[in-house]
Amino acid sequence: MVLFISVRIRDFFLAVCLIFVLAPQLDAASSYSYGKGNMVIGEVQTYEVEGDESLIEIARDFDVGYNQIESANPTLDPFVPGEEALVTVPTSWILPELISYDGIVINISEMRLYYFHKMNRSPVVTTYPIGIGSEGNDTPVGVFKIIQKIVDPPWYPPPSIRKERPELPKVIPPGPDNPLGSHALRLSLGTVLIHGTNRPFAVGRKVTHGCIRLYPEDIPQLFSVIPVGMKVTIVRQPIKVGVRDKKVYLEVHKDDYRQKVDYFNEAVKLLRKKGLLKDVNTEKIYQAVQEKQGFPVEINQ
Repeated sequence: MVLFISVRIRDFFLAVCLIFVLAPQLDAASSYSYGKGNMVIGEVQTYEVEGDESLIEIARDFDVGYNQIESANPTLDPFVPGEEALVTVPTSWILPELISYDGIVINISEMRLYYFHKMNRSPVVTTYPIGIGSEGNDTPVGVFKIIQKIVDPPWYPPPSIRKERPELPKVIPPGPDNPLGSHALRLSLGTVLIHGTNRPFAVGRKVTHGCIRLYPEDIPQLFSVIPVGMKVTIVRQPIKVGVRDKKVYLEVHKDDYRQKVDYFNEAVKLLRKKGLLKDVNTEKIYQAVQEKQGFPVEINQ
């Protein structure tokens, strides 16, 4: 009897382990815990260029977009930064300002997607860089939901694109020439997809006709854990404020859509709203707003 029970227990644990291995999982390196007093995730890193690496290649290696790595390194040539040049890798972010965190949240201003979920019953966020709509083809803001999941999606160029490129066929089948990549998630807006790409250098750029692009290696991860019906909130927040370990951080992004907005006043209003204005240094706010480096900077007194 004891042997029988031991075998059953052993088989049970083997089954649990097998389920754990086969279940869809997200890359732990891009997942972070967060909480009320911990709204700043990740850490900024420094990387030394090897050989003829470009910032575009380095950005992809660290899962950040072109916009982020360019803004964080304004003195470096993005194509030829130079061997042994020190690159600031902006792998830290302040979470967007929302009433509640659930489902997918996309911040157009920073070109980044956040997926809020739970791991071992604790709140966790997984984040990916994205490409978004070009000027005149802006990715819409609002609250939507996922209505369809497609593996190996064919691409039917819409009339607006066929007008620009009349040589395109009516349909492009799955494969290396398909701009939708390997997977696609359709939003309730209908014409807007969250999808992969055959042009990874376009992640972190405004190049689409409104859709949201992820790196080819990121979209299968996200696709595997997102159910139909999940909420998708798209916002435009070029200025974010967050607290971690009792320190106040400010994150400012270049956003051509907000050119006429006074970034400094907007930052002050946000800090006052959160009751943090008394804790910060005005000169540090001004410097962060002027530089717009796209990653959290500490602004305490």
